[in-house]
Amino acid sequence: MIARTPIGADMTEIATDRMRKVKSILVTQEAPTDLNSPYYKLAEKYNLKIDFRPFIQVAALPVKDFRKQKVDILQHTAVIFTSRHAVDHFFTICKELKLEMPPEMKYFCISDQTSNYLQKYIVIRKRKIFTGLKNTEELLEIIKKHKNEKFLFPCSDIRKADIPDFLTANGFNFTEAVMYQTVAANLSDLKEVFYDVLAFFSPSGIHSLYANFPDFKQNNTRIASFGPATAKAVREANLILDIEAPLPNAPSMTGALELYVKKANGIK
Repeated sequence: MIARTPIGADMTEIATDRMRKVKSILVTQEAPTDLNSPYYKLAEKYNLKIDFRPFIQVAALPVKDFRKQKVDILQHTAVIFTSRHAVDHFFTICKELKLEMPPEMKYFCISDQTSNYLQKYIVIRKRKIFTGLKNTEELLEIIKKHKNEKFLFPCSDIRKADIPDFLTANGFNFTEAVMYQTVAANLSDLKEVFYDVLAFFSPSGIHSLYANFPDFKQNNTRIASFGPATAKAVREANLILDIEAPLPNAPSMTGALELYVKKANGIK
C-alpha cells in the first residue's frame, strides 16, 4: 500500500519532489457499474491502471442497540432515505421489531435509484413517495413543502450533517435514528500492493487506512481527497494532500485526477 520509497526515507526531500509520473491509482470506492464512467475513460485516455476497493463497509446495528435509542418508529409520519443501505436496514429493523408500515407513511428519497429500491419492501404505487433528482439539495427543497410531517431519518453512525442541520435550523419535527454502522473493511490483502495515488472520499476511508495499516508511511504515494471533511482528515493524519477536489476548474474527483496526471506525466 505504501510507495516504493524506503520507509526511512527523508520526508522533507520527498515533499519537495512529489510531482512524479502516475501509472496507477486506487479509488477507495466500489467500481462503477456504468461502462461510460469517467474513471474508465481516464484510465484509457492516459494508459493508467485504476483499481477500485471500498475501504469502508456497512454493518447492521444489532436491534438491542437500536432499542437503546428509544425511537418509536410508528410515531412518525414520514421517513427520509439517502441510500439503499438506509432502506435495507430500516426495513430489517422493522421486521425484527415486528412493525408493519402504515399505508399513509410517506417516504422522501434522495434519488430515483433509492425510491425504486423501495419496491423490494413495499408496493410503491400504493404509497406516497417523494424523490429528489440526484442530490441532497434537491431533496431538501421537496422536504420544505412538508413542514407538518414528523420525520424519521435512518442513518449510519457516521453521516453527513446536512439533512439534520437543515431540519433543525428550519424547525422541523424529526428524529435521527442510527440503524447501521460504518466500519473499516479488511484490506490485509493490499499490504504488499503499491499505487502511485490513493483517492479518498470520506474521513472514514482515512480511518480505515490506519485501522488496517497502523504503520502506514506515505512516502511518494500521492493522496487525493474529495470534499472538505476528507481533506481535513487527511491533514489531521499528518499526510500530504496532493490532489484536492472539488476545484473550480475540476468539480469531480476524476477531473482533479486528470489535471494532476497531465501535469505529473508531462502531458499538454
